[in-house]
Amino acid sequence: MNLQNITLKVAAVVDDAGKFIQKELKHFDKSKIEHKAHVSDLVSYVDKEAEKILVDGLRRILPEAGFITEEETVKQENKSLMWLIDPLDGTTNFLHQVPLFSTSVGLMEDGKMVSGVILDTNRDECFYGYKGGGAWCNDDRIHVSQPKSLQECMIATGIPFYNFEKLDAYIDILKILMKNSHGLRRCGSAAIDMAWVAAGRFDAYFEYNIQSYDIAAGCIILQEAGGKVSDFKAGKDYIFGRNIIATCGDTIHEELQQIIEKEWFK
Repeated sequence: MNLQNITLKVAAVVDDAGKFIQKELKHFDKSKIEHKAHVSDLVSYVDKEAEKILVDGLRRILPEAGFITEEETVKQENKSLMWLIDPLDGTTNFLHQVPLFSTSVGLMEDGKMVSGVILDTNRDECFYGYKGGGAWCNDDRIHVSQPKSLQECMIATGIPFYNFEKLDAYIDILKILMKNSHGLRRCGSAAIDMAWVAAGRFDAYFEYNIQSYDIAAGCIILQEAGGKVSDFKAGKDYIFGRNIIATCGDTIHEELQQIIEKEWFK
């Protein structure tokens, strides 16, 4: 399997979906917003139609692959090769015309991420990476940052919009990081958060109650950029385990992971 060739073909399909999303942004009607399980869990026809564009294009690249998708416009299947798709990561930003959202596609082989593409159409930046091939933004190779300690880091995270059972622990973690870092940011797109860690803009990112399709592509891109990924317990269940720590490398990862684990599991 030629991962470079596959990844570049995926980038072209993702670009098609991105162009559709940008076109719809110009005249989106807020009355067409739909709600999922929670008042702040939003979706629109744009998410669904963009997902259909992705599914159709990806099927032509690897007809044998299965799908895990956010909007479930296609049957969810378990196969050796799996596409993990978020057609519009940052839907709430999009619906409020905040220009910070992305399209994310990851390819998993036998349970391990091997390729990923994240498109930020608002900045005309396509982040991609594949196993053994490095990480890229458009035509430029990208690498993680090299801070000496957590105190030199800018850290991205996500603010929970439902499932508030661990809210107190989450706030305790934020308090510690506010006092011991260059700052915290909540952009509203996990895929962009991870891409920016890979590109050295952020130094670390963590989040809980996160979905596999939100972070799948970012994991392989970040790892190929020299970064490190784990779950909150320093384990490897970060794709489907619903929590993730993604950093620029071992030293920062250990510092952040120890803070999170101590507060989260006390």
